[in-house]
Amino acid sequence: MTRRRLLPPLLIAVAAVIVAGLLLAPRFQPARTLSGYIEGEPLYLAAPVAGTVRTLNVVKGQEVKAGQALFTVDPAQVLSQYEQASAEQAAAQAQAQDVRKGQRPVELAVYEANIAAAEAQAREARATLRRVEPLVRQGWYAPARLDDARAAAQAADAQVRAARRQRDAAALGAREDQIRAADARVSQAQAAVTGAQARLAEVSPTAPAAARVEDIFFHAGEWAPANQPILSLLPDERIKVRFFVPERELSAYRIGRTVRFSCDGCAKGLTARIEYVSPRPEFTPPVIYSREARDRLVYMVEARPSVRLNPGQPVDVEPLP
Repeated sequence: MTRRRLLPPLLIAVAAVIVAGLLLAPRFQPARTLSGYIEGEPLYLAAPVAGTVRTLNVVKGQEVKAGQALFTVDPAQVLSQYEQASAEQAAAQAQAQDVRKGQRPVELAVYEANIAAAEAQAREARATLRRVEPLVRQGWYAPARLDDARAAAQAADAQVRAARRQRDAAALGAREDQIRAADARVSQAQAAVTGAQARLAEVSPTAPAAARVEDIFFHAGEWAPANQPILSLLPDERIKVRFFVPERELSAYRIGRTVRFSCDGCAKGLTARIEYVSPRPEFTPPVIYSREARDRLVYMVEARPSVRLNPGQPVDVEPLP
């Protein structure tokens, strides 16, 4: 009777010991693999202006090369801005060249004619002075008449000098300050052209690197808002192996080291180069189901694989010694 009463508690105790052993045993066994997955960071390409998608040169899943044209959003608005900026640049350059020149030959001929007229008046004034001077000495004219003749001759000579100075100034061109101002307007116009060229290129972007077209959000003929992604690319260099390392093993994982990993249906001997080790710990994500229990405190590590894989694909990483 006593033996029957002791049997249930004994069985319960044995079961508890077995369960505890199963739970605690993996903590004292080194993990043979580190579980992770393939992560992809897509690029989203958009146009800075709103408009109709005129052309779409790729399809979903297509492999594209660096520099390959992707799509074009209606360039009419940006093209008009570029043409306006180009015209303003041409006008500024012409003005800058013009201020460096003197007057045109026809305009200089006007100054030469003014000089000739002033010289003629000066000759007439000097001739009058020569006629009046002896007559004043002889007493035929009053001395005031001689003073008037001399003043007229001096004024005529001054007119000749002024006309010649005007001709010389017209041949010199603009002043240095005006030239600098014209050059500044040229630089301003060139900057406007450069900005318009950049905006014109942005409405017809090209692939920045070899990539795969991950998704297309707008097709040809659809109206797309400004800065709204038209499509997304998944470049090869933005595909990574992301796995989690227990805190006690973190010291072995350094940027630049190579890890080996495997995945279902993949070739043997795959490797990846570590490019990032998280500086902050975290708890094991619930989506990670490792084959062996491990510490809950882990650090995320990212490594670039030697081959292209699909994002979301689970992988097993061999621990580093």
